[in-house]
Amino acid sequence: MRIVRVKALNPVELVAKIGVEPGRSRQIGMADTGWLHRGAEQVQNVYVQNVQEYQMRRAGRKSQEVAGKCYSTPVETSVASKTAKRLREQERLIHVARTAMEIEAQSVLAASARLEQNLLRAVELITDHPGKVIVTGIGKSGHVARKIAATLQSTGTPAVFLHPAEAAHGDLGVCQQGDPVVMISKSGSTGELIELIPALRELRAGLIGILGNPQSPLAREMDVVFDASVQREADPGGFTPTSSSIVALAMGHALAVALMEARGFTAEHFSRYHAGGQLGRNLRLRVKDLMHSGDEVAWVAPADSLKHVVIAMSKRALGAACVIGPGHVFAGLVTDGDVRRALQAHDDIRTLAASDVMTTAPVSVGPEALVHDALSLMEDRPSQISVLPVLEGDRCLGLIRLHDIYQSDIG
Repeated sequence: MRIVRVKALNPVELVAKIGVEPGRSRQIGMADTGWLHRGAEQVQNVYVQNVQEYQMRRAGRKSQEVAGKCYSTPVETSVASKTAKRLREQERLIHVARTAMEIEAQSVLAASARLEQNLLRAVELITDHPGKVIVTGIGKSGHVARKIAATLQSTGTPAVFLHPAEAAHGDLGVCQQGDPVVMISKSGSTGELIELIPALRELRAGLIGILGNPQSPLAREMDVVFDASVQREADPGGFTPTSSSIVALAMGHALAVALMEARGFTAEHFSRYHAGGQLGRNLRLRVKDLMHSGDEVAWVAPADSLKHVVIAMSKRALGAACVIGPGHVFAGLVTDGDVRRALQAHDDIRTLAASDVMTTAPVSVGPEALVHDALSLMEDRPSQISVLPVLEGDRCLGLIRLHDIYQSDIG
């Protein structure tokens, strides 16, 4: 292919002039030679290639001089190059992020295999003591320690976070005789923690270490050691506390969950510690506290026309109509989605009845179920649903909606 030299044209002008996209070519004739070098005596093939070559030429690598200064094609638009570069950068960032999560997940999985007798000893040490647990650490380990203390508090084990530097200046007074102490450290040689040990021993505190180095100075002082070592951190350089922090936190959570099980901690107990917020509300209230019943619900019979069903649903806008027989025996449920599907499937809906479009065995819930359980039935499924019939035996009592669960103005 013969290369045509183009005078005084940048890539954008070239592409606009000959109407060819980057990476493509087209034939040009003598009619185009008004803007081409006059030495082009016959039909030429102009080819737009990649921007790297164009940029190199623009920086100073020029073609031979013919009728003045000129740059050789092939060239590519800078816009296309920037787009390609941005896409490559986006792909790289996604790859790095996914790799980080995979490394952390593998680190947690490996650490779980190291939970054996050390976990049982830690549970025994804590449950045998009637007081609280002290959790301490500094830096990133301090943030992990705060979260572990908060989890213990909300799951039935009284716990407080103690800043090790402040402990040496009076805050050690929070520790009472025999209070177990959980120390978090990646290196296992944190000076502020090592300095606390003599005072804690005087208080006969049981020492539990979640340590990134099980052969460290701190490990030698502990009564129980959780091996929180990792093969590598999750960032590309391998120096940012990522995998190590996740593993330490996961081990703290594992200890908290084991303590929950040992204490017989239930959802009812959990709700007592979460009087506010959606989580506590869902564990405190039951379906019967939020459900719609009586005249609030669109009640229809199996033989009622689809038109009648739609009118009833429009007057009582709960997103569904309960299809019932004598004695409020549940026959099925007609939702907004069922109506839409019927309209799509039938050109003439005048002959359709409720029994033709209803779902006869929908997901349902009982009146005594926790709102938390109703929410799980709606959301923990491939296709979420927004309304449930409330059944007691074969009788339908009403409906509960996703909206009812998430609204915040219920006392």
